[in-house]
Amino acid sequence: MTQPAAAPTVQRVDPKHRYEILVDGRTAGLTAYHDRDDQRVFYHTEIDDDFAGQGLASLLVQQALNDVRTSGKRIVPVCPYVAKFLKKHDEFADITDPVTPEVLKWLGTVLQH
Repeated sequence: MTQPAAAPTVQRVDPKHRYEILVDGRTAGLTAYHDRDDQRVFYHTEIDDDFAGQGLASLLVQQALNDVRTSGKRIVPVCPYVAKFLKKHDEFADITDPVTPEVLKWLGTVLQH
C-alpha cells in the first residue's frame, strides 16, 4: 500500500523574495515578489510542469496573500495570475492596490539588479 501524499505546504523565503509551495518536500512552484514600502508587489507565479493541474497555484497564492494580510502589507498584483486570482477572491480587495506606471517602473529597476 502506498502512503498518501502529504498536504502541500507554503513557505515564505525572504532571501529569495518568494513564496514556495512544497509537495512531499519538493518545490512545486513559487510566486515571486518585491517589497516596496508597505506594498508586496507580486510579479511572477509558476508551477512546475510535474505538478500542473492540481490547484497548487491557487493554494500558493491564497496562502501568500493571507501572509501579506498578517504582515500588515498591501498587495500589488503585477503578476497576471495573482491579478486573476484577486478578481475571483474579493476578500483581499481591502488590501489590494492598483498596478500603476510608477510601480511598474520601480519593479523594472529592482529586477535589473
